[in-house]
Amino acid sequence: MYKRFYGFTRQPFDLNPDPERVFMSETHREGLAILKYGVVAKKGFLVLTGPVGTGKTTLLQALTHSLEGNIHCCLLTNPTLSRDEFFAFLASQYGLPWQENKALFLIEFAGFLKACSDRNEQVLLIVDEAHVIPVDLLEEIRLLSNQDASGGDVFSIFLVGQPELNSHLSNERLLPLRQRIGIRFHLDLFTRDVTVQYIVYRLRTAGAKHLDIFTEEALTMVHQVSKGTPRLINIVCDHALLTGFADNKTVIDADMIRECVDELHFPGEANPLPVATEGKKHGRGYWLLLFALVGGLVALGLLLLEVLPQDGYAPLAKVLPESWLQWLHHFYENFGG
Repeated sequence: MYKRFYGFTRQPFDLNPDPERVFMSETHREGLAILKYGVVAKKGFLVLTGPVGTGKTTLLQALTHSLEGNIHCCLLTNPTLSRDEFFAFLASQYGLPWQENKALFLIEFAGFLKACSDRNEQVLLIVDEAHVIPVDLLEEIRLLSNQDASGGDVFSIFLVGQPELNSHLSNERLLPLRQRIGIRFHLDLFTRDVTVQYIVYRLRTAGAKHLDIFTEEALTMVHQVSKGTPRLINIVCDHALLTGFADNKTVIDADMIRECVDELHFPGEANPLPVATEGKKHGRGYWLLLFALVGGLVALGLLLLEVLPQDGYAPLAKVLPESWLQWLHHFYENFGG
């Protein structure tokens, strides 16, 4: 709607992942390199995590588009499947027969891995949204890797998901799987500078003739409300451009960003936008309170050692005057004893 108004040739902040237009921040370049290394080095299990909207799926699409022809790749984007549904999906992706029989499938799959090994080919299973996989299915995936008679040189498994994937994998039953994870990597959120680079990159690849459509204050506010989350940056910037078009303004300022955020805010949401939280961080007051509590307990323990009957061990006698100790004993005998 606003493309002609701003001189774009395409939508700059489209939400759909585009493997041909991937902004590679330092964390994304490293993440993609780790994924490629996991394939080349044949590391078996790899775990990649990142907060909601950080571009994990986009990275996976970039990876699959770069794979060579000797790699058989299966990308599972919805892992909330039953065991039989999972095996049926694998069979379909790898061109294997599925007769609704797990034993027969495992025989076929083992033969498939053996044939790939003989032809110097690789088999890759990528599970996106892996943080929602049922534990039973994760166990099936681990056991599936046992079919690789070559010792892990042919079959690689990548588990990709939100940070809670790590706690999901901490299940006691999944200890054998955790011991097989050869690589872990976590995608970080954008800093303010990287957020600006991302917005400029999006504008440039959309054919913008002028890259100063957003003021510096507007860029700062976009970063603050999005916390550096690419998906939310896209949403806010797209909404701001639409607002600017409606108001016939070619420059987006901080007031327009604030207006857009107010319109996008979900009722009852604590933050201006639905950003991911990676665990509660305690402030200085929390730690001071905790320190005071621990100190109080230690002091109480020392007092009890002083006034209760014991075999001559009185640690406070080394640090308190005799008059204070007498007062403590007098107080305990009259009020505590």
